[in-house]
Amino acid sequence: MIFFVTGTDTGIGKTLATAVLAKGFSLLGKKVITQKPIQTGADYPEDLTLHRKLTGMSLDSPELLKLTSPYVFKFPAAPELAARLENQEIDLLQIKKCTEELDRRYDVVLVEGAGGLYVPITREETMLDLISLLMCPVFLVSAARLGTINHTLLSIQALKQKGIFIAGLIYNLYFSGDDVISRESLEDIKRLGEIEHVLLMPKVEGEIPEDLALSAKKFLEDIFKPKFPELLS
Repeated sequence: MIFFVTGTDTGIGKTLATAVLAKGFSLLGKKVITQKPIQTGADYPEDLTLHRKLTGMSLDSPELLKLTSPYVFKFPAAPELAARLENQEIDLLQIKKCTEELDRRYDVVLVEGAGGLYVPITREETMLDLISLLMCPVFLVSAARLGTINHTLLSIQALKQKGIFIAGLIYNLYFSGDDVISRESLEDIKRLGEIEHVLLMPKVEGEIPEDLALSAKKFLEDIFKPKFPELLS
């Protein structure tokens, strides 16, 4: 099954969240792979490499890299601009083809997006269009900081307008500067966005700690046991 990990912004913690979810699914006995279809600001699949480091997974073979990291651009910008500066163009159907091939090989594919929902991938298409093309459940990552209510609710609204199922919210506590704001903002997001399942993600250094991996496992069980019980069997 394919899942997409998106966020309210760039630098919001999608890479760590993707790795944490991978650990959670692994604890459920699933064969998991992560994918970063578009990497910018690097000359190698930087975020994918971090997924592997955080989860303790081995690096991908050259053959597998063609599927897990089909597009890498050096310039640190939105995918469309980064590709254009290298005289390239991103093909959403090619990404879909790679993701579906991974889906045939693995129980769970976690696709990490680049930036937020309206980041342009081509002149006409955004990250939201890629999610719509894959038509898979989404995990939304947001930051526990002032301003998160607006950013998160707008992202939730955009996903719902496309008929995309939001599996859960990953609330990144790394950005928290005030416990009251963090706590009350989350309550507002849950109420106004009608979000039931939330995973609190603390700051992580090195490999993902066992308690966070176990929290991710329970987070996933709570989501999928009533809706997708076959995923847990």
